Amino acid sequence: MNFFDIINDYAAYIILGMAGLILILLILVIINIVQNRKLKQKYNKFMMGKDCKSLEDNLIRRVSEIEELMASNEKNQKNIERIFRNLNSTFQKIGMVKYDAFHEMGGKLSFSLALLNKENDGFIINAMHSREGCYTYIKEIIKGNSVIPLSEEEKEALDMAAGVKRDE
Repeated sequence: MNFFDIINDYAAYIILGMAGLILILLILVIINIVQNRKLKQKYNKFMMGKDCKSLEDNLIRRVSEIEELMASNEKNQKNIERIFRNLNSTFQKIGMVKYDAFHEMGGKLSFSLALLNKENDGFIINAMHSREGCYTYIKEIIKGNSVIPLSEEEKEALDMAAGVKRDE
């Protein structure tokens, strides 16, 4: 028996198998066409956008908004860096003590005011009020210390500004 005799004996089975395969492929093609049509309808609906605006116009507008936001963000970042640089030289810490410089005077009209920056550099203003007038002194503070001796009230104002807790 040769190859052609085998094919002739099973020709009906082969034809039925091929017809079944063609039928399955035809069903798959129909399913594919239906799915493709649904996808095309969704695509067209998506491309229409709101109020008949095209998606392209919407995307262009959004991209320009994003570019504006990025430029604004960069500007804000530079401003924040400048603010932080400036903040290092500003007075951030304040301490004030009111007191009676002379016991015959009442009302605590004298005061010591300490103003310090981030590194505890700054000054203390001491205003002593008496019957004759008001005397004002200023003492420079470097790294939380003064070259000139400080009064008790000035030390208290300095500690208050520097955040040092005092035992009372």
